[in-house]
Amino acid sequence: MINGLIGKKLGMSQVFGEGGKAIPVTVVEAGPCVVVQRKTTSRDGYEAVQVGFQEERKKRRVTKSARGHFQKAGATPFRHLREFALAGGDLQPGQGVTVEIFQPGERVDVTGISKGKGFQGVMKRLGYRGGPGSHGSMFNRAPGSIGASAYPSRVWKGKGLPGQMGSERVTVKGLEVVEVRKEQHLLLLKGAAPGAPGGLLLIRKVQKGK
Repeated sequence: MINGLIGKKLGMSQVFGEGGKAIPVTVVEAGPCVVVQRKTTSRDGYEAVQVGFQEERKKRRVTKSARGHFQKAGATPFRHLREFALAGGDLQPGQGVTVEIFQPGERVDVTGISKGKGFQGVMKRLGYRGGPGSHGSMFNRAPGSIGASAYPSRVWKGKGLPGQMGSERVTVKGLEVVEVRKEQHLLLLKGAAPGAPGGLLLIRKVQKGK
């Protein structure tokens, strides 16, 4: 069976567990996805499936080569295509995969693009302590000295400096599946998943032993 799905982050909420304890959850619309291509060891060197998520409403956005790729699979064009490892089973192009592959209580790794925070200083971006904040200090949120004088007379590679923060590919590991709502194609994950509401997420089952 396929080890993951493509999903869309809808936002955060909370559910109540045993004893009335509130559990913060991220609500994810996971699938339904359709198998577009089957990768095999004999032809491609590995076992995997390519799945599509969210049908493309405007056909003019689909290139001619992509249109042929979807037609070969007997599927409608999709906005998003991703590959997932195949562990057992035999999925073929055209078959659907739903949120039912997940079970409450199991762990998943969630990959997405983190929220962009723009250009930030070293205190926010890297956690620098900064200088005194009063008594006329001119060294408050500045990075301070970044090099040396006589040796090496340059700035070392990798020195943390102000710059763009966020908008990076992030993977949050080991989130617990709290609830699976099959009819609504919803997955409720304990804790926070990366990205803003509406962002694309890849939800993969945690491999045993890792």
